[in-house]
Amino acid sequence: MSRRLAAYAVCIEDGRVLLARYVSPYGDGTWWTLPGGGVEPSEDPFDTVTREVGEETGYESVVERLLGVDSRIIPAAERRIPGPEDHQNIGIFYAVRITAGTSRPEPNGETAESVWTDLSTVPTLDRAVLVDIGITLAQSLPPTGHVPPAVATDVIRP
Repeated sequence: MSRRLAAYAVCIEDGRVLLARYVSPYGDGTWWTLPGGGVEPSEDPFDTVTREVGEETGYESVVERLLGVDSRIIPAAERRIPGPEDHQNIGIFYAVRITAGTSRPEPNGETAESVWTDLSTVPTLDRAVLVDIGITLAQSLPPTGHVPPAVATDVIRP
């Protein structure tokens, strides 16, 4: 089984969430996601999340709290990027506050734009399931840091 460890920023302010528009390098579309990404070798996920926010959005940020961890198994037959085996996504979600900077696209990256989006609009968007997981964690603050697995593949289509 392959595995990916990633850290994601849940930035909620005044009824809006910061979303990043991901453009797939595989030509299979574009969708909204949370700022964040893969943990580099020897990197602390706490550091990953602020690094990724900076790279993807242009904003400086600080972590305010750990929200929780999500682990999902994607069967080989359902993987967006084909593979011979099942894949496990492990996402660490942090509440993050933007402290400075100006929104901009990711230089030479896959994030085309970052937008503060009204929470009421999120259900109408093509989005990665991790958006819903992060918002649920931020709004419910479960003591265990865990929410039930989402019943969806990588992208939710309204």
